[in-house]
Amino acid sequence: MAKATKRSRHLVTIFTLLLVAGALVAAFWPKPMLVDIGVVSRGTLTLTIDEEGRTRVRDAYIVSTPVAGQLQRVSVEPGDPVLRGETIVAHMHPTNPAALDARTREQAQAAVVAAQAALRVARADLNAALANHDLAEAERTRTVQLVERGIASTAALDRVLQASRVTQASIDTAEAAISMREAEIANAQAQLIGFDDPGLAAAIGDPADNIQIFAPVDGRILRVIQQSETSLPAGSPIMEIGDITNDLEVVVKLLSTDAVQVAVGDPVIIIDWGGPNALNAEVSRVDPFGITQYSALGVEEQRVDAVINFISPPDSYVGLGHGFRVEAQIIVWQAEDTLIVPASALFRSRDSWAVFVVADDTAQLRLVEIGPSNGTEAQVIAGLLEGDTVILYPSSALTDGAFVAERVIN
Repeated sequence: MAKATKRSRHLVTIFTLLLVAGALVAAFWPKPMLVDIGVVSRGTLTLTIDEEGRTRVRDAYIVSTPVAGQLQRVSVEPGDPVLRGETIVAHMHPTNPAALDARTREQAQAAVVAAQAALRVARADLNAALANHDLAEAERTRTVQLVERGIASTAALDRVLQASRVTQASIDTAEAAISMREAEIANAQAQLIGFDDPGLAAAIGDPADNIQIFAPVDGRILRVIQQSETSLPAGSPIMEIGDITNDLEVVVKLLSTDAVQVAVGDPVIIIDWGGPNALNAEVSRVDPFGITQYSALGVEEQRVDAVINFISPPDSYVGLGHGFRVEAQIIVWQAEDTLIVPASALFRSRDSWAVFVVADDTAQLRLVEIGPSNGTEAQVIAGLLEGDTVILYPSSALTDGAFVAERVIN
């Protein structure tokens, strides 16, 4: 009985020691580090430059007043369709240009008188030049005869010939001055011409006549600049017309460092324009001239305009108009059927790129060679195989050979 009791005590002691040893082993046994993992895959990698853009009609026409006059109230509205040479978009009555104030008319008349006086002076200068030329010619004739007789020297003949040429130049100058003064008179007299002139009235018409302004191009009214009835000078803008259906394009302002990577013909994806699907487009022009702009934070930037043409048919972006905001993704590089690794798995190890590959529940450091990266994914040139499991966002505490386990988020 005593032996059995003693044996039981030994068994209890051994069992207790085993429990303590197991607890110690469990307490000090290295626990695996929880990590996020990703997989190396094969597919298409695209490198894009994303920038906000604005739509615009390529050839927008500004309809302006053809003459000074009274514009009638404009009845067309933005969005109305128009046909070139058929749709009347505005009416106006011309203003009588003869309605000059007294001071302006007196100034114009004085300008005519001054121009006529200047013409008389120019003609007097011509007469003086002709008289001097006649005298110089007579002197030249006498000097030639004296030289032939040996009385005058050749030097004297040279002086006389020079004087003759100078007087001839004076005649040419005087004749040119007369032509200029005659033109000044014509210009000054034109300032006095008005509708009270019978010839002009017949050519232009009655000021009470209604002038119809037609649409210069097929399209739609983009905006009405002047709608109310008012008096306007010639050349004042009334409205803007453009063909939204067939003439719409996108303009993005790229940073100059991005613009040098963009070439004509690069494919573009238009997103966030309000429609259900992305639109296809391509770069048609990159301006060679940069402009200085300031960001919302006041940082000075050099921006370059890039023009993008739609490839998608017009019926795929119905509702998109002039001056609408869109998001453009310009594809500057693309590789198909290539190895791709999540960019968050990459880190620098000395002078090389590296990743931690998960194998047998351990993290194994592996140097890799990568190609272009779009910030989310990177192309793998060497060092990884399709299907390799890599650790995302590796911490500085993670070391080569460390035990790891995938973090599970419920």
